[in-house]
Amino acid sequence: MTRVYNRLHFMEDEVMPQQEKLTETIPVGTLGIIALESSSDLGEKVNDYIVKWRKERESEHKSTIAFAGYQRDSYLINASCPRFGSGEAKGSINESVRGTDLYLLVDVCNHSLTYNMSGHVNHMSPDDHYQDLKRIIAAVGGKARRITVIMPFLYEGRQHKRSSRESLDCALALQELTNMGVESIITFDAHDPRVQNSIPLKSFETIKPTYQFIKALLQNVSDLKVNAKDMMIISPDEGAMGRAVYFANVLGVDMGMFYKRRDYTTIVNGRNPIVAHEFLGTDVEGKDVVIIDDMISSGESMLDVAAELKRRKAGRIFVAATFGLFTSGFDKFDEAYEQGLIYRVITTNLVYQPAELLTKEYYISADMSKYVALLIDTLNHDASISDLLNPTERIQNIINQYKK
Repeated sequence: MTRVYNRLHFMEDEVMPQQEKLTETIPVGTLGIIALESSSDLGEKVNDYIVKWRKERESEHKSTIAFAGYQRDSYLINASCPRFGSGEAKGSINESVRGTDLYLLVDVCNHSLTYNMSGHVNHMSPDDHYQDLKRIIAAVGGKARRITVIMPFLYEGRQHKRSSRESLDCALALQELTNMGVESIITFDAHDPRVQNSIPLKSFETIKPTYQFIKALLQNVSDLKVNAKDMMIISPDEGAMGRAVYFANVLGVDMGMFYKRRDYTTIVNGRNPIVAHEFLGTDVEGKDVVIIDDMISSGESMLDVAAELKRRKAGRIFVAATFGLFTSGFDKFDEAYEQGLIYRVITTNLVYQPAELLTKEYYISADMSKYVALLIDTLNHDASISDLLNPTERIQNIINQYKK
C-alpha cells in the first residue's frame, strides 16, 4: 500500500517549537552569513529559510533597537577570494561586518571549483578551501561581534591522531582557527569527536544527521517495515559502531557489524589492505538492511559489505553516509545497482553533489539546509541548541506517523 506523507507536517515538527522559543530572546548581533563559493548552494537555501521564518515570526519587540536589522531580504554577505596569476589569493569582504554575528559556511570537499595558476587549470583541494576560509576570517579583521565556522566535513578530520611520527593536522587547524578569533566550530559526523580536546575552551559541536536520514528514507520508500523482524542496521566497521547502535535503537531494530581483517605486513596507497570482512550479528536473510557510515570515499568498502550481506541472502540494501565523496566515480555503484546488490544510496547535501549524482535512479539526497538554518537562527538568539542536537523525539514522531 502506497503511503502519502504531509511534508509540511515534517517541517512543522522541526521548526515550530524553536520559533516559539526565539520570539522572546534578543539576538547576539545582526545576523550575517558568509557562504564561501564552495558552499554557495547550501548558503542560499539556508538564507531563504531564515528570511522566510523571520518575516513570519511575530514578536512585540521587533520594533526595538535590539532587533535592528532583524528582518532583511538577505543575510548573505558579499565576500570573495580572488586569485592572482601565480595562484596566490586574497580574502575580500565587500560590505560592513562590524558588530555582526557572523556564520561562515565552507565545504572543503568541493573539487568542482578551479583557478588558473601560471596558465594551468588547478582544481581546488581541501587545503585551498581551508586557506580561503582563513583569508575571509582575516578580512573580517576582528570587527565582527562573534564568528562561528560551519564546516560540515571537518578539514583533515581523518588525521585526528598520531600513530607514529606524523602530523596532527586536524588539531592544528582547530587551534589555528580559534587563535584567529573563531568562537565556535560546528561540524557534522566528525571522524573522531575527541579531536575537540585540542581546543578545550572553545565551542565544538559534531552533529549526526540521523533524523534527516530516517526522514529521507521514509519519504522516498513507501513499503518499509520498521521492525526487528524485517529490518536491520549494519555497521561496516568497528569505527561506525556508535552511530549504528543509535540508529538501531531509535528504530527499534537489530544491528550487526563487520570488522575489517587487514594485512598489517604491507601498505597500499598509505593503508593496510583489507583481507576480509568478518560479520558479527543475527541472521539477515530476507531483511531490509541499512549500512550506515560517516562517508563514502571510493565506496569499495561499502560495496564489499553489501556483497557479503547479499551472500547471506539479505533483502534490499540501503547505503547511508553523511558525506558522499565518490572519489572513484559512480561506475561501481551503477554496476552494483544494476546487479541488484544495492537498492538505494543516501547522502546529504552538506558537501558538493555532482549533477550526475543527482540524476541516478538509486540516489536519495538528504537535505540538511533547513537544519543548518535552524542552528544558525537559534544560535543568533544565543538560545540552547540541545533540543536540535538530540533528535530522538522527532524520530519517534515521524516513525509513528509512518506506521499509521
